[in-house]
Amino acid sequence: MQITRRRWITMTGAAALVAGCGGGGGLRSGGGSPATTAMDPTLRPAPNPAYDSWVASFKGRAAGRGISQSTLSAAFADAGYLPGVVERDRNQAETSRTLEDYLAITANEGKVQDGRAALSRNRALLSAIESRYGVPANVVTAVWGMESSYGTRRGDIPVISALSTLAYDGRRGAFFEGQLIAALKILQRGDISPSRMTGSWAGAMGHTQFIPTTFEAYGVDFRGDGRRDIWSDDPTDGLASAANYLGKSGWRRGEPWGYEVSVPAGVGGGARSLDGWAAAGVRRADGGRLSGGTSARLLRPQSNGPAFLALPNFRVILRYNNAEKYAIGLGHLSDRIAGAGPLRGNFGPDAYGLTIDDRKRIQSRLTASGYDAGTPDGVFGKKTEAAIRAFQRANGMAETGEPSQALLQRLG
Repeated sequence: MQITRRRWITMTGAAALVAGCGGGGGLRSGGGSPATTAMDPTLRPAPNPAYDSWVASFKGRAAGRGISQSTLSAAFADAGYLPGVVERDRNQAETSRTLEDYLAITANEGKVQDGRAALSRNRALLSAIESRYGVPANVVTAVWGMESSYGTRRGDIPVISALSTLAYDGRRGAFFEGQLIAALKILQRGDISPSRMTGSWAGAMGHTQFIPTTFEAYGVDFRGDGRRDIWSDDPTDGLASAANYLGKSGWRRGEPWGYEVSVPAGVGGGARSLDGWAAAGVRRADGGRLSGGTSARLLRPQSNGPAFLALPNFRVILRYNNAEKYAIGLGHLSDRIAGAGPLRGNFGPDAYGLTIDDRKRIQSRLTASGYDAGTPDGVFGKKTEAAIRAFQRANGMAETGEPSQALLQRLG
């Protein structure tokens, strides 16, 4: 399948960043914090003669693909090799979060309230976007929340430097060189200047974290000022571009992404019509009716958690980011933004016999005892693990860094 906005889930985006979240750190979807480059010297250009030679060679190839010398000169005037980008590319965490943890990060109450406020502030704009592209305002808002925390984390790493570093490094050289060519075409068209073309370490850009090839294919000038600007504080073009992407990927007007459902014992998975699922005893968790011939797929992403019926628009969300948890997270967040309540199905205890409330209590009590476990969200990452180890070490316990009922009791 051709790589577009999916951008290799392990590269950037919510699915990968969840691996680095929890226990002290907010969701960073695609971008870094606003002060990333200023704080991290590895994200500033460093001398590298081999990179310089690669750039000289690349410029010849880019010219052969229609990139002008003036564009190349402007794009690379302040560009350089970023060692921190290579480090991030080679050390991506492969941690797999449960759906419960994933939703605790991507669709927590704070994200829901922020999303409702963002929808309210931008209601006229989002209504106009919905009218043109057919994608509901709450869904576009949820994309915005998943990708850049409603525009607050768009990334500040120079895209030309990041992409040229990754193309030179060679691990996915052909892919990143293609992205670099697309980025140069964007500059040549005049959508943005090199100094303002910033994004994540892997080149995802703007409010909705498009990679350059996806921007080229689906970016729109909704403001009508002659530029497709997804980078500015004004989210207009970014939100419209996301809706255009989903619309052209087959979004079905007037249909939901899916439903949380209750499933009788003995009912297997697979795909059936909504009528077929209803006949098998499957019911919407919110009490609504299942009916019609639309095909839906039964999802049970966590054995001790809620079940869902995924409708055709679920597959469209997967075009945006090809991870089942992402699509469920975006769909659920969009429902919450529109006014729905939390999931009705419960997640059972984890492998340590702890519920999410138990894990939140551990984090809160560790912090209260002087061991900073970060935000008490029930999602354990490196910060929480370090706090547990420090507490265990100081209290004569086996230093495992792992939670337990005994730890919770010891914390009081």
